Amino acid sequence: MRVTFLIYPGFDMLDLSGPMTVFHDANGIQPDHYEFEIVSPDGGLVKSSSGVVVTSRKPSRGAIDTLVVVSGTAPAVRMPKPQTIRMLRRLAGRARRVTSVCTGAFPLGAAGLLDGKRATTHWRNAAELQARFAGCRVDADRIFIQDGGVWTSAGSTAGIDLALAMIEEDLGLAVSQRVARGLVVYHRRLGGQSQYSALLELEAPSDRIRQALDYVRTHVRERLSVPLLAEVACLSVRQFSRAFLAETGTSPAKAIERIRAEVAKPHVEESARSLDEIARMAGFTTAEQMRQAFVRFFGRTPQAFRREMRAGRRPRPAGAPG
Repeated sequence: MRVTFLIYPGFDMLDLSGPMTVFHDANGIQPDHYEFEIVSPDGGLVKSSSGVVVTSRKPSRGAIDTLVVVSGTAPAVRMPKPQTIRMLRRLAGRARRVTSVCTGAFPLGAAGLLDGKRATTHWRNAAELQARFAGCRVDADRIFIQDGGVWTSAGSTAGIDLALAMIEEDLGLAVSQRVARGLVVYHRRLGGQSQYSALLELEAPSDRIRQALDYVRTHVRERLSVPLLAEVACLSVRQFSRAFLAETGTSPAKAIERIRAEVAKPHVEESARSLDEIARMAGFTTAEQMRQAFVRFFGRTPQAFRREMRAGRRPRPAGAPG
């Protein structure tokens, strides 16, 4: 199965090397399953944004399994040249699936390949992508999105999550898990996981409040109370509540609820578990309590998120792997 990486001057080296390493390591488990080519509009040596030069070639003939459009910071990414757009359209017509990493979504949009599709990119660039390509629906709060044969992903490391998901589709969960373990990366962040995560955003300067937050994250399913967290932080309840608000900008109770909602969200969107079961997994007392938290933090109910994700899925072709 041929995986073709499209690069151009100023491309991001990690967005090439990350997904390529994932596919390469899958070959160590399923020998010679993937073959690779790196192409560019003119072929030859192409300098990345970090100054590393990579040898490319003009595209070879024949079918492509996966086309990966790499990101970059150069103007050639956001405003690709006509020859790049023409080449991208030709390549996409020969590919089973077309994918992009981060700002690689812009060339896809310029080629018309995102029309009628849901797509994502790095949250910093999402508004620009939506403004330029009104024919697609940009969701800035996703690690990656699959809409039919078009896959798009967020920032650079999300390209690794994207490649793991494609390997899971091609070769099964066990192979994808082995690749992730070999790379010492999490297997795998669900596509529905938020780019801008409360699990990461909620931080505190003092060790005591950080200890309390770490305790919430690692004991999210358990009964959590302010007195318990104050004890973890070695502070009185009054001291703890005051310090927590000052350092995080929110109350302990709101922080607990927010983290639980974010833990539940990818399971709501991408698993077949009931909402009652997901609520218990995330530490909510009831599904109704989880529903109220979703409305507060995300503006929509769990049922709305689940309907939206299911509506966006396409049936797998008969005989397709996975």
